[in-house]
Amino acid sequence: MKLIIRLTTAVLALPLTATADPAMECGDAGSQVEIAECVSNAETAVSDALELSLSFAMSSAAELDKITQRDVAVPALEQAQAAWSAYRDGHCEYVGTTFGGGSGTRIAITSCRMEIGRARVRELMKFVR
Repeated sequence: MKLIIRLTTAVLALPLTATADPAMECGDAGSQVEIAECVSNAETAVSDALELSLSFAMSSAAELDKITQRDVAVPALEQAQAAWSAYRDGHCEYVGTTFGGGSGTRIAITSCRMEIGRARVRELMKFVR
């Protein structure tokens, strides 16, 4: 129950509608340093939600494996998560390179990780039973 409350809190910290650029959610923070801090804090909330949704999906996969007496869902989810993590990291690093080393690079990378992480939370939650 405690885990469900934590997930609900983490998910509620995410905006209900995604913006075109998660950094814009922090646009009223002021300076670029303040925006970077805001985006970093928001990424932490997304990471927490991702961790919880993955644990729920893993529990559901384990339950499915037990019911079907097959050991396939958990390894498949582990493989999918590893591939997703590699994609997120590589893609967001690419996004950062498009800023040519400018001062907004870190904000762009963090915003990318937030956006992709939010999508992954929604996707994982589809498989929670």
